[in-house]
Amino acid sequence: MKTDFFKYQAQTTPHPLAMEISHAEGSYIYDTNNKAYLDFVAGVSACSLGHRHPRVVSAIKNQLDKYLHVMVYGEYIQKTAVDLTKLLARHLPKPLEKTYLVNSGTEAIEGAIKLARRATGRSQIIAAHNAYHGNTMGSLSLMDYEERKAPFRPLVPDVSHITFNHEPHLKHITNKTACVILETIQGGAGFIEPQNGFLTKIRKRCNDVGALLILDEIQPGIGRTGKLFGFEHYHCIPDILVTGKGLGGGMPIGAFTASSKLMDVLYDTPKLGHITTFGGHPVIAAAALATLQEITESDLMAQTLEKEILVRKHLQHPLITEIRGRGLMLAAVLPSAEITNQLVLKAQDQGLILFWLLFEPKAIRITPPLTISNAELIKGCGIIIAVLNTIQRH
Repeated sequence: MKTDFFKYQAQTTPHPLAMEISHAEGSYIYDTNNKAYLDFVAGVSACSLGHRHPRVVSAIKNQLDKYLHVMVYGEYIQKTAVDLTKLLARHLPKPLEKTYLVNSGTEAIEGAIKLARRATGRSQIIAAHNAYHGNTMGSLSLMDYEERKAPFRPLVPDVSHITFNHEPHLKHITNKTACVILETIQGGAGFIEPQNGFLTKIRKRCNDVGALLILDEIQPGIGRTGKLFGFEHYHCIPDILVTGKGLGGGMPIGAFTASSKLMDVLYDTPKLGHITTFGGHPVIAAAALATLQEITESDLMAQTLEKEILVRKHLQHPLITEIRGRGLMLAAVLPSAEITNQLVLKAQDQGLILFWLLFEPKAIRITPPLTISNAELIKGCGIIIAVLNTIQRH
């Protein structure tokens, strides 16, 4: 299978981890030799309820017995999609109430920036240095990492960048700005949280100049930070909220949410202002609905904050210089990229799945399922400490 993987399936890097997967259950992934790996990554924050959560699997099976795809998004009334968007609205502050369901986080970003330009009649988009919002052409245009952008130019024009948490850059947001788009917690940059009321100051500046604020909650959203949405920690309500990853419970999904007044500009002048064939797919919407119900009806979010304390307690080592983030969106920072690489690879040998961050080579991500047990967390932290004890600092 490995030979076929490299021959027939397009690769994203020269050296994928190339673990051959047999099955997954709960907090564990199993390879074809039936070796168990404790999952501290959760599909890069996507498997909120772990692998094959019974409520999610049941919802998928129930929908499979009714119908699969029947029509392009937005034409027919399909119960799982309606129930999902209604439940999202119930848990969001006003005026966020109308949701457009799509297939992935990056597609949701594309829809959000289209909506901002359409609604304001302006073109300038302001993003943050070291931001990551996806990899399609519009999302890629928001990145400031020239090494990744250069081979694909020309990209979407009129994109500028500010530094996250740097207040003097607020002056760059003007009456020419259509929108400011920020990750509520910067993911690829190393799980950087907003400081000193930065988001509320951005919110005020956008209000003052008539720009829209888009918050990307693809990673921090859906309970991962101990609240359903990360922005709830920082007293800042966006004009457009983007979600994905963890909303799907292991299925592919994206969504962007705004007020009815704002969202309705996409359906006319021109008609079909944003369209998708498979967005709101009934099976995926069923999985997302079950995921959202489980997270909002249980005490998982409260547990997430308790589990953060547990991780910080058990991940103390001279080679761990800092632990950033909140809830179960954590990054352990190490002295060098070389040590990070050794830790990820050696931990996998020891049955623990870790992973890198895009723009912070000295950090490992710790984003396990929200359902991970305390005992499993302690076990995983113990493996990290044991591996670090074998690594020599140069």
